[in-house]
Amino acid sequence: MERPTSVVEHELELNLVLSPEHSVPVPARLSYGSHDPYAVQITFHLDTGSPVTWVFARELLVEGTFRPCGQGDVRIWPTRSGRRSVLCMALSSPAGDALLEAPLPAVAAWLERAHRLVPPGSEMAALDMDGSLAELLA
Repeated sequence: MERPTSVVEHELELNLVLSPEHSVPVPARLSYGSHDPYAVQITFHLDTGSPVTWVFARELLVEGTFRPCGQGDVRIWPTRSGRRSVLCMALSSPAGDALLEAPLPAVAAWLERAHRLVPPGSEMAALDMDGSLAELLA
């Protein structure tokens, strides 16, 4: 029997930092689902017509709200931009690098909702291992 999937999403506007003095707004959607309890998704709605989605560990995003973390393709750290608390995300791919700033209070509130959906430490219980195994063996 397949378990119902619950998803927590939040639309927000990030800033793509082009230089210390200049950034451009980028609409984005944060998404977390009980079907993939270890991962978060951030989908960027760009002018190209095709959204770009990054998937990485929920724990990385949580830790990044408190201190610098990550290495390689995804690095996250909290900071201040003027009077605002922001979460910086440095993303690297073969297509290029991007530095984005997200409003930290909005990300923290969304993470709180994700933690209510699947509390930290209970991710294994949220996985439908029997259903997945049955699909593989069918």
